[in-house]
Amino acid sequence: MTLLKTLIIFPVCVFAAGQWHWVFWKIVDESINEEVIIIRTLLYFVRHAESPFFTGMEQSRGLSEKGKLDAGKVKDVLLNEHIDVLISSPYERAILTIKDLAIELNMDIRLEEGLRERQLTGKGHEITKEQFFESKRRVYEDRNYSFPGGESSKQAQERAISILNKILEEFKGKRIAIGTHGDIMTLMMNYFDPTYDFAFWKSTTMPDIYKLEFEENKLKHVTRLWN
Repeated sequence: MTLLKTLIIFPVCVFAAGQWHWVFWKIVDESINEEVIIIRTLLYFVRHAESPFFTGMEQSRGLSEKGKLDAGKVKDVLLNEHIDVLISSPYERAILTIKDLAIELNMDIRLEEGLRERQLTGKGHEITKEQFFESKRRVYEDRNYSFPGGESSKQAQERAISILNKILEEFKGKRIAIGTHGDIMTLMMNYFDPTYDFAFWKSTTMPDIYKLEFEENKLKHVTRLWN
């Protein structure tokens, strides 16, 4: 005769190490046999606020007056999220968008060169304002295509994801806000879910905030916080 065992799994939410975690209890034959803790990490992508465009100032251009006002609103939104860590692209407009938050929280902003915006073209191959959207569409539709001196979607995504995965591992279970850019943000989100594509990039605003919920390194849910 074969004895069949009953396995029941149910979740319990517990507070540990300053964070809420889901604990999944396994019950076998009416006795608690094993517990598995699923660590939830929250990542907040903050697309930079409005920044006036100046040729040759991709890294150093700051925020417009509207952008500065919106950076204050970004601070107000994220103060309610109990952020643990602040990280940014090294570009000035991304840093400035979360600087008010950093001051309020008395936190340093860690800069990650690998999270810089995608290089669309190289020096001497600049595109015009009229060519901008079609140029973006082309590099999204053909992931391997790049303009002279620029990065393909595949190259830029791999560069940024290598950094993002390290961040998710280093700050597992924390709430991490990242000052970023529309293009590289979309490519990072696309790595976990291909529905984040050219149309999504085009729909984003300056600024914009997306809350990504991870279980281990798996993206489970995305919520837009900016409106």
